[in-house]
Amino acid sequence: MKAIGYNQTGPITAENALIAFDTDTPEVGPHDLLVEVLGISVNPVDVKVRTRMEPEKGTKIIGYDAAGIVRQVGSKVSRFKVGDEVFYAGDITRPGTNAQFQAVDERIVGKKPSSLDFPEAAGFPLTSITAWEMLFDSFALNEGDGTGESLLIIGGAGGVGSILIQLAKKLTDLTVVATASRPETAAWVKKMGADHVINHRQSLVDQMKELNLTPRYVASLNATDQHFPGIIELIKPRGHIALIDDPQSLDINSIKPKALSFSWEFMFTRSMFQTDDIEKQHELLNRVSTLIDDGTLISTVTNNLGSMSVENLIRAHTEQESGRVIGKNVLSGIATE
Repeated sequence: MKAIGYNQTGPITAENALIAFDTDTPEVGPHDLLVEVLGISVNPVDVKVRTRMEPEKGTKIIGYDAAGIVRQVGSKVSRFKVGDEVFYAGDITRPGTNAQFQAVDERIVGKKPSSLDFPEAAGFPLTSITAWEMLFDSFALNEGDGTGESLLIIGGAGGVGSILIQLAKKLTDLTVVATASRPETAAWVKKMGADHVINHRQSLVDQMKELNLTPRYVASLNATDQHFPGIIELIKPRGHIALIDDPQSLDINSIKPKALSFSWEFMFTRSMFQTDDIEKQHELLNRVSTLIDDGTLISTVTNNLGSMSVENLIRAHTEQESGRVIGKNVLSGIATE
């Protein structure tokens, strides 16, 4: 099969930062589906892996969002059959989606939304899983909870923020405040459903005071180290902070006076460690698929960058590294000619 990957870490501007190559079609394990990849999206994790993780051998295939068609199933597969249309975010410990075919555990795969084409569907899995796990695992909310409480989302216009706003507004009773620093990103988070928009380049504390809101929950999606002192000041006592980025250092002792809870969200944990509840990602993706098809959730995709090729993936990585992507960038299946 054809694939795109990298064989040494470095900037996306380096020669051969990404390369096209031929490799064997993956073999399927007992719980695996062999999926023909017909749509992908690019996330910050693609950039992090490409710039930080040296391939152990050969060329490493990355990519952590896909939609496609099941072409083969493993001996213990019970949830899908050949011909099914699926979407998923995959497993960071296995070869990724930047290829013609991918083997993926059925327990982290959902039924593709029938109302979306393959590239647009591929814009949802990783961010939806991340946002869902933040709300319902990290914050331990149940659907319908949150009356009288508020959620502050720092970095609301990116992929995770875009779907987190929607899930919080549609499935909980929280008041949602999202941050954005440009007119176009402020307009986007309002479109996603945020009740209020504030600017993360200004004092979060002052702006939350102006809104007369003291959030019980804070989802910090980027620049956590920069905002951490302000988060601690503005959050309610016994509140909860969840984050997905990689701050260099945090003064964790500073959260003690308010008895705050603190957690990282990492959506690959269930697949990496084959947790007892790994199938929860299958279940939540199916729920997200239904919510998309019934119109509860709207698309977070803003750009289709064309078919998967070295040139188009380099463009997608470049845009992702800029920190200015609104929503999600997607691509269709790999160019085979």
